[in-house]
Parts: sequence; C-alpha cells; structure tokens
Amino acid sequence: MKSDLLNFKRLLFLLLVFAIGACSQKKQPFANLQFDILIKNGKILDGSGEQSYEADILIHRDTIAYIGKVDAKEITVTQVIDAKGKVVTPGFIDAHAHGDPFETGEFKNFLAMGVTTICLGQDGNSPMEAMDSWLAKLEQEQLGVNIAMFVGHGTLRKLAGINFKKNPTATQLKQQQKLLQEALDQGLFGMTTGLEYTPGIFATDEELLPLAKIIGNKNGLIMSHVRNEDDDQLENSIQELLRQGEHCKVQVSHMKSVYGKGANRGKELLTLLESNRNINYTVTADAYPYNASYTGIGIVFPAWAKPPHDYKEVVKTRRSELLAFLKQKIIARNGPEATLFGTMPYAGKTLAQLSQEQNLPYEQILLGMGPNRASGAYFIMDDALQETILAHPSVMVSSDGSPTMRHPRGYGTFAKIIEEYVRKRKTFSLAEAVRKMTSLPAATIGIQKRGLLKVGYYGDLLIFDPARIKANATYEYPHQLASGFDWILLNGEVVWKEGKLMERKGQVLRKQLIAD
Repeated sequence: MKSDLLNFKRLLFLLLVFAIGACSQKKQPFANLQFDILIKNGKILDGSGEQSYEADILIHRDTIAYIGKVDAKEITVTQVIDAKGKVVTPGFIDAHAHGDPFETGEFKNFLAMGVTTICLGQDGNSPMEAMDSWLAKLEQEQLGVNIAMFVGHGTLRKLAGINFKKNPTATQLKQQQKLLQEALDQGLFGMTTGLEYTPGIFATDEELLPLAKIIGNKNGLIMSHVRNEDDDQLENSIQELLRQGEHCKVQVSHMKSVYGKGANRGKELLTLLESNRNINYTVTADAYPYNASYTGIGIVFPAWAKPPHDYKEVVKTRRSELLAFLKQKIIARNGPEATLFGTMPYAGKTLAQLSQEQNLPYEQILLGMGPNRASGAYFIMDDALQETILAHPSVMVSSDGSPTMRHPRGYGTFAKIIEEYVRKRKTFSLAEAVRKMTSLPAATIGIQKRGLLKVGYYGDLLIFDPARIKANATYEYPHQLASGFDWILLNGEVVWKEGKLMERKGQVLRKQLIAD
C-alpha cells in the first residue's frame, strides 16, 4: 500500500514535469517549486549522438525534471553544481561486466570510469539459485552501481540436470525452458551463452533455438560468447548466433578475431552482421579497447582435456598428444610471451618467463598447471581490426572487466574510449562515443528510462572535462582507478565527487515485462 502511494505521488510529479516541459521556456514556469539539484552552465551531450548544446538541468528526487534555461533566483534548490567548461552526459552502461555484488558491491572501479549501470550474468554463468530469491537478497545490498541481470545458459544446463550432455532428454529440455521462462518473468534482460566453455560447448541448435524463441516472446536479448573466436572459425560461430537471431535480439559479446589481421577483415565480419539483420530483431555487438583478452587458461586446452573428461587420465593416456596440442596452440596465439598470467602464484609473469624460471618447455608448464588453475591476459588481437569493429555504429562499449581481474579493461575501458579513440585517434566524435556507451546499450538491452538525458528519465549523469579523462590502469598495474569524472549522479544523488566515492545508490534493475 505504501509502495502504491509513493508510485502515485511520483506519477503526479512526472505529470507536472511533462506539463512544464511543454510550456514555453521564455519565462521560467515553475516558480516556488522545490528541486534537489541544479546543474548549470554545462554542455549537454544527451546520449543520442547529436552534438552538444548549452542548457541547465533540474533534478527532483531520482528524476530529471527539466532541461533548459533556469533562473536560480526563481526556484528553491538544495544543491547547485556549476558545470561551466564541462560536458554533462548520461551515466555509461557497461554491456558486459563481471563481479560478485555481494563481495565487491561498491564497484568503485566502474564508477571511477563513469559507469553507472553494469550487466552481469555473462558468458553463460549466473547464480546457481532461483533468481527471485537471489534478486531479493541483492536488493538488500548497498550497491555502488545499478545492476541489470542476465541468466546464464550454462547455469540453466546445470540446474536442469543437463550439464555436460550433448543430447539432453525431452524432460531436461522442458525443465531448462521452464527455468528460463521463470528467470525472464523475474525481470531479467535475457540470456547469455558461453559456447567456448563447458558446459555450453555441448549445446546444439536443437537446444538453443527453442530457448531463443522464449527470449523473443519477452523481447529479451541473447548475449553470446560465441563458440570459437579464432579467425578461421569466427564466421561459423557468428552464423550460429544469427540462427538464434531469427527468433530474438542477439549480440556478439566482446567481439574479436583471434589471429585475424587488418581493417578489411574487420569490415568483412561487420558486413556479415549487417547482411543478416532482419526487420524483427536487432543484431549488435560489444567490444573493449584493448588488444589482449582475459580468461581461464583452459582456453588453450583441447575439449578432450576438460570436463567432463578426467584430466589426470588424459595426461596419463594422451600425454604426447596433449603436449603437441598445447605447443601448437601457443605458437598460434603469438607465442609464450603473449600469455600474461593474472592469478597467483603466477600473477604478473608471462608463460615465457615461467618457462625460463623453471627451465621447462612452456607446454610442460601448461601440462602441469592444467586447464583450471589459472587465468591470464592473451595478446592475440590486431589493433586495426579491433578499431574497425569498435567504430561501427551498432557496436557498443563493454569492459568485460571486474574489480578483481588483473587486466586494465576493468578499470580503464570507458575512460580509454574518450582518451584514446576520441581525443588521440579521432576514431569517432565524443557525441558518438557517448551514444555507444549510453543510449545504444540501453535501447538494445531494454533498460528503461536510462541512457539518455530526457525529462522523466532517471538521474544517472556524468559531469566532466573530456580533456582531463585518463585511463590510469596498465597491464603491470591493472587496478588503478580512472580519473577525470568530476561529478557522478546515480538515481538523482551525487555518488562520486572529485575522485571520491560519496554514497552507494545503485539499484537492481528489472526489465519491464510484456505479455507473451
């Protein structure tokens, strides 16, 4: 009852706000009204991709109440922020992020680079429990950013008893579909797949297409770590996702080509996405501005050496074959110097350094390590190709990072986009960069009333001087916060000021449900 009353009061206020917005701005139409924050003298980049314009912004509670010229003498306002010489943008949305909100819930790494909303549940992995109870617990946490959840396909396989099976029973498939439907009914934004990892690697069209139909019925999205990112297999992997895209929106996660070279190859891959768009569902991608990936060392091991296979038995019976595979795989991935470990006790060392220190061939180092004992950064991407992908209008920005990962992308991605790709390379304009980090992910994912600066939208805003934005994280020191975002507002409140976390005001976001 109390919640209904609050919602009714908010509705009345929004109706007043829209009425105000419809009035002429020649004379300020809201004398004697109370507002929480006035942002004055800023240049507005509203997230649409259009160029900036000068205007003031009024915030009431969690909502943008007015955008236009404001005479501060004629209103009552609690706090005034002078944005002279700065731009005002929507808060950035990280389409593909990692982290445990119960362990590192302040997510300071994301806030420091302007991210106010992150999407979790990636690469086929989400919590191994009912989403209604998990979300209810999460809503009791003090979160530094908003969280939009996806359900993981690999998790659904485990919960349905399918796990490592290639051919699930009809009963298991029905249970998997039921679990997906329940997750979507809880307001999750779609499903993620990790088809290069177990257990997702065992899934076929017979399993994935019915799931895509359920997601399409809810206007949801499939985000996919596709089956194989090697250049000679990437087109087949994308085609597999596009078959799902006949039934729902689909997105290539952290789009990259391992071994691919040159801008022309990037254009070929983007053309494949473009040629398969249809009138019903969108085909998009996300990417990060670094040329090293980061994942478990299992990525270099063959499927027959990973679960459900017994690794000890594989080493015993197929040792020579495994050593030969590992050697050739590392050669293909730019050699042992291109693998930089990020987990103890190997953190900060390359595979080449470990080989030298232990006086063993690098393939034997990996054999002894096994596929589950380490993670690392892999320098396997081509700069010209990746920049071509990043520049495409349908490609949004993601970090694929976390607070704990030893990779600079978790602390620097969104700042680097401005510092490197806007200021230095001039790959795209600041207005386009902001669109790729705000309205494009919001519209694609289905995050309501965020991603644009508009009256009636939530007050997730950034205030900064683009010339001062800097990504400080490096591969050597990956956990250095980005700098330059002077003010960050989240749900209408100041949560970041001049490099300091002020409050935690993040919320658990749920997708607005539609009828089947």
